[in-house]
Amino acid sequence: MTPGDLVLSPMGLRFQGKIYPCTIGKSGITRRKKEGDGATPSGIHRVVGMLYRPDRICAPTPWAIPTGLGDLWSDDPTDIEYNTMVRAPYAHSHEKLRRADPLYDLIILTDWNWPVAVAGKGSAIFIHQYRRAGFPTEGCIALSRAHLHSIASRIALGARVIIPPACASTRNPVAKDR
Repeated sequence: MTPGDLVLSPMGLRFQGKIYPCTIGKSGITRRKKEGDGATPSGIHRVVGMLYRPDRICAPTPWAIPTGLGDLWSDDPTDIEYNTMVRAPYAHSHEKLRRADPLYDLIILTDWNWPVAVAGKGSAIFIHQYRRAGFPTEGCIALSRAHLHSIASRIALGARVIIPPACASTRNPVAKDR
């Protein structure tokens, strides 16, 4: 492991010598991720991009991409565009990347089931802001706004996101803000 890796542990998300409290999927960690299971997949994933909402925050890195009003993420395993960013109008199941709440103001994208998505294996695993401390996700990793921004401004494209299967016994929350 290198200092630039993000490593999930029962204490939180370790990055550059610090541990950041985070939450994971409501079903914990799994080795057999499926669409809609609410679990965070174990494994070694890579940071493949970053999205940010330019009307609310500044770009945290030069390689971050701004989201627009019609930007969506396809989560329909029957659609050819499954697990990719798409534009409205869009007839298949999707998530809006521009939400009324701040959850997706900043998204670190991982390569989970990407670039060639396998239907039913689960759509994107984002690293994003949490709703509140201890509130689980649908499978993503979530942090406080301040911690997410701190990591986003220092993480490298291609950095590893390591989610050990040994954390499988860990349930939400992984760690609470102290």
